[in-house]
Amino acid sequence: MKISVFGGSKTPPDSPDYNEALALGRGLAQAGHTVLSGGYRGSMEAVSRGAAEAGGQAIGVTCGEIESWRGVQPNPWLTEKVQCATLNERLYYLVTECDLAVALPGGIGTLTELSLTWNLMVIDSIPHKPLLLVSAGWEQTLRAFYSGLDGYIPEKDRGFLVFCPDAAAALQAVAKYRPASA
Repeated sequence: MKISVFGGSKTPPDSPDYNEALALGRGLAQAGHTVLSGGYRGSMEAVSRGAAEAGGQAIGVTCGEIESWRGVQPNPWLTEKVQCATLNERLYYLVTECDLAVALPGGIGTLTELSLTWNLMVIDSIPHKPLLLVSAGWEQTLRAFYSGLDGYIPEKDRGFLVFCPDAAAALQAVAKYRPASA
């Protein structure tokens, strides 16, 4: 399967979150999956590194707008790059070209990726697939969202989200999933 992994660009090397992303990338590659990420630093680098070190495929979906705005380059662990011209093209590629998506801890960009994936599934614009949210932070954030705006988020829409406390739990959830096309 192709698995998009969303995560923060500010995740410091050797931090617990970086090591979780590294373990996730390694585990996905060892299970024969292709890892797609935003292709830059932080968690994106860690998941790519884990996949590449395990002999797997790490595809970085990069973007000319980000590189000119931030002055960053793709991480060295990518085995392949897909260069998009705009951020919107990059987001759409990451969301639509995967069989399953995983959100690691991150900021506004990661929240955008998570929200876009979730919304496109809710409106049946993309095939339904699990959206695994790794960390207690995502669970706390989404539970507060549900509570504060309860009438706006039906139970069936909540069912797309799978809360995972860590990379090991996410890997177990991935192992149980069989896409409709398989």
